[in-house]
Amino acid sequence: MKTLRIGLFTDTYFPDRNGVTTSVYLLQQELRRAGHDAWIIAPSHPDAPETEDGVVRFRSVSNPLVRGTQTRLALPRARRLPTGLDIVHAHTPFVIGAWAGRVAHRLHVPHVATFHTDLERYAHYVPGGAYLNTQFHLARRMCRRFYRRSDLIVTPTPAVAVMVNAYNTGRPVRVVPTGIDPDVLNRAPDVPSPWPAGTRRLLTVSRLGAEKKLSVVLRALVEMRRTHAAHLVIIGEGPLDSALKAEAQALGLAGHVTFHGAVPYQQIGAYYRQADLFCFASDTETQGLVLAEAQMMGVPVVAVGAGGTMQGVAHGRSGYLVTPGDYAGLAAFAGTLLDDPARHARFRSGARQFAAHFSAAQVTQGMLRVYAEALDLAEHTPTSSSSTLAQRTAGRAHDRA
Repeated sequence: MKTLRIGLFTDTYFPDRNGVTTSVYLLQQELRRAGHDAWIIAPSHPDAPETEDGVVRFRSVSNPLVRGTQTRLALPRARRLPTGLDIVHAHTPFVIGAWAGRVAHRLHVPHVATFHTDLERYAHYVPGGAYLNTQFHLARRMCRRFYRRSDLIVTPTPAVAVMVNAYNTGRPVRVVPTGIDPDVLNRAPDVPSPWPAGTRRLLTVSRLGAEKKLSVVLRALVEMRRTHAAHLVIIGEGPLDSALKAEAQALGLAGHVTFHGAVPYQQIGAYYRQADLFCFASDTETQGLVLAEAQMMGVPVVAVGAGGTMQGVAHGRSGYLVTPGDYAGLAAFAGTLLDDPARHARFRSGARQFAAHFSAAQVTQGMLRVYAEALDLAEHTPTSSSSTLAQRTAGRAHDRA
């Protein structure tokens, strides 16, 4: 494949810490290692470095419509774009992501879009959004409209591909998981242990939001502590910080949970390195990037199996999966691993083996195959990189249906 200049368009990027920012960052790094010229196009952020290699930032303002997040509204301008893009790859269906489609149309280049987030499960962050989505299916309509305007859609797991196909976009869907860079995790400098001495070290890395179901993890910890000196460290921040701390207190977990706050991505490996077990209860994930990170570091996982996480754990080999909300099941499987050192050692090894197929280098080769397919589509389809007027008109009619 020839050297490509690729634009990775995203409405969220570091210093925000979430699955999309991590995915975009790692994809850019691996594309560059493979010899391609990859650029990240993102909103400005008050805490971002003044200079960033390979990143173009557009002036932005705080988004007043989204509660409990640091979401920014960008004001993109074409003259600041890198010239000569061969591929436009959108990672979010908001301002910059939507603008990416117009850029691809103007430049006559392929438009690839990745489905990272099930927006129907996040509508509650917009005032009145949950009600409006229930009544009028706004998130579904927005996603259908956005992804229909791409040439090719990427999803991180087969389960999400099924979801996207149900949107009836008429676009091909390809599965490419989000990659993990083991070098970044392994290079993380050692940090003092946040776990008290002599405890079993449980870890979760998560946004502190309702969709992450951290109450289920706290209730599982109550059950675990009946038989184990377990201590849970929660890494992350979000709108439910105070509420979750109050819940932990009410459950009698004061002194047994550490709310550690956010950690820079380059340091997160140090916490995985020290953990005995990773606990996760979200049932809204399209992949569950933190599951792959934990297993890459040899940490067995006990998690809810739903949506994208169903392919994120090798049940019975790298960890265990339970049905949504089953805190007793989480506790029971955690006990199974903590009580049996030989089993725990096997699962550590199994976790590393299973996570190997999430390596960023391997995943990026899959994304390059997607780009090659998109370029081939553009070469043989005159209307590629944008919908025809008839297709757009039909799409608007379908969205109103």
